[in-house]
Amino acid sequence: MTARRILRLTGTDVIPFLQGLVTNDVAKLDQGLVYAALLTPQGKYIADFFLKHDGDGSVLLDVDETLADMLIKRLTMYKLRADVSVTDSGLNLQRGTGAKPDGALSDPRHPDMGWRHYRIAAAHDDGTDWDAIRVTHCIPETGIELTSDSFILETGFEALHGVDFRKGCYVGQEVTARMKHKTTLRKGLRIVSVDGPVPAGSEITAAGKPVGTVFTQSGGKAIAYLRLDRAGNDMVANGISVQLSE
Repeated sequence: MTARRILRLTGTDVIPFLQGLVTNDVAKLDQGLVYAALLTPQGKYIADFFLKHDGDGSVLLDVDETLADMLIKRLTMYKLRADVSVTDSGLNLQRGTGAKPDGALSDPRHPDMGWRHYRIAAAHDDGTDWDAIRVTHCIPETGIELTSDSFILETGFEALHGVDFRKGCYVGQEVTARMKHKTTLRKGLRIVSVDGPVPAGSEITAAGKPVGTVFTQSGGKAIAYLRLDRAGNDMVANGISVQLSE
C-alpha cells in the first residue's frame, strides 16, 4: 500500500482558499470525496489528492507521503493572509473494494477503485490488486504516471472526475482550459498490450522513432504515455512488442 499522509486544513477561509487553487469544484465536497490536483501557473502537475469535509468544518487532504511536505510548503506560500492552517491530522487511510464501512466514502475516480476511510487506527489495505484495476481503467498513480512533466488532461483527469471546467479560475486554469477547448491532444495515457514483461520507464519506439514510455503493467496490459500521431501496432519496448489496446 502506498503511504499516504492525511492533512487537515482549518480556518474560516479554507473553502474559498481551495476553490482558487485546485482543479476541481470544492462545492462538490457536500457530495463526498473530491479528487483534484494543484498545478503550476503553466498548467503542469504538482500534486494530486483527495479532499473531504470533516465534521468540525475543516477539510481533510489525502496525499501521497512523498509529496506531503512539499505540498504543505506550497499551500502555506499561497495562503498569504487567509485564515487557513495546515497540520497533520493524525488520521490514517484505510481502503478496499469490499463492503464499505460506516463513514467510508467512494473513490470518485472510478467505482472499481472502491472506498477510502480516514481513522486513527493504523493504515489498512484489504489486499486488492490496485495495479490491475488501474491498468484496466487507465488510472494514473502519483509518482509513476503522474510527474512534474504531466499535463492533467493528457493523464485522463477529466474522465477521473478530477477537473471542473465551470468552476472559474484556479492556478493553471488558463492552460488547462485552452488544452480542453482549443487544441487536440497529441499526447496522452493509453492502455497497451505487451507481449512480455517490460521494465517500467522503458521507451517505446516505432520504426526507430520514440513514441512514448511504458509504465504500470498487469495481466499483459500496461499504461503507456504515447505520442498519439506515432502510436500504432508496430511499437516495441525493450525488445517486446507493444500494441494499442483500445
